[in-house]
Amino acid sequence: MREVVLVDAVRTPFGRRNGALSGMHSVDLLGRALSGLVERTGVDPASVDQLIGGCVGQVGMQAANVTRTAWLTAGLPLDVPATTVDAQCGSSQQASTLAHGLIGSGLADVVVACGVEMMSRVPMGSTVPRDGSLGKAVNRNYFRHYEYTTQFEAAERLADEWKISRADCDKFGKESQDRAAVAWNGDRFATQIVPVEVPQTEDAPGYTFSRDEGLRDTTLEVLAGLKPTGRPDGVHTAGTSSQIADGASALLLMAADKAAELGVTPLATVVDSCLVGSDPVLMLTGPIAATNRLLTNNQLLMSDIDAVEINEAFASVVLAWERELKPDMATVNPNGGAIALGHPLGATGVSLIAKAAHELVRSDKELALVTMCCGGGLGTGTLLRR
Repeated sequence: MREVVLVDAVRTPFGRRNGALSGMHSVDLLGRALSGLVERTGVDPASVDQLIGGCVGQVGMQAANVTRTAWLTAGLPLDVPATTVDAQCGSSQQASTLAHGLIGSGLADVVVACGVEMMSRVPMGSTVPRDGSLGKAVNRNYFRHYEYTTQFEAAERLADEWKISRADCDKFGKESQDRAAVAWNGDRFATQIVPVEVPQTEDAPGYTFSRDEGLRDTTLEVLAGLKPTGRPDGVHTAGTSSQIADGASALLLMAADKAAELGVTPLATVVDSCLVGSDPVLMLTGPIAATNRLLTNNQLLMSDIDAVEINEAFASVVLAWERELKPDMATVNPNGGAIALGHPLGATGVSLIAKAAHELVRSDKELALVTMCCGGGLGTGTLLRR
């Protein structure tokens, strides 16, 4: 398999639900991430062999291969083909894995992976009309094999299984906010953020949006007073779950020899990547299996990993993973995660890769691992070496 390098990775700032980005169209937002990537790298966009994007809500403004439409809307070369994939929350990380495989196998030399989700305008559940006119996503034959659970219930079951308390979750939620605040105050995201020009409306002037919008100054006392979301006596609240958000992200992968030919200096090498299946009832244990696969296949220990980005879908996802893998938690989501920054579903995977790669550079470290849980019982994983 050919060596594959990560040339650069960017993301837009994440807007909170009904916030700064909520008036934008998905193709414009993703187009901004794509054009920003091209501007940053200086690579001729006509040299891109394929474009692969992730998006969960592929309906309305995100229908009809939103990845292709965004590329064209950004004025980029029409002869670059595009595909949009759905691996639920891990969609754009799976797009990156597919890009890795295309280059590693020799089917492509240069591939862009990306993702978008405008959750303010295409809410979760939009693909399944409430009137049932298009049928339901699962039927009685599915129930013969598996119980159908929501992600909220699955998060609570993880807490039950790994004995994670409300206090554990509140502490984790506060730490995510604290770390994100430190990161923004220290300008740690400057190398990965592509600012977005928010257009003028009848009610407000246009402006440049350049900072994640979900950060909250909170305390353990405030978090302890929030109402549970999954169960009446559950351990998760809005303060310990990922925030609904709007955002886009993009990265550029190349064969190492192609990068050398073009004189491009990459951020990191993509050592390995994976998509794994996990229990669809517990649903959110995928990062445990994905991490174990990457470590085993590359003869590594958790102690060899210098930085981890694991999606904070719910606090219990990270805390259950912690109990199984026993990492140094100082290296895990060092700049905060989705509890503080937001989780625009289709964009999060590539944004986590961007965070991990730029953190390796900032901290002068070597190995980073990125992993996510996904609806339906999946886990994504990427291993980077600087």
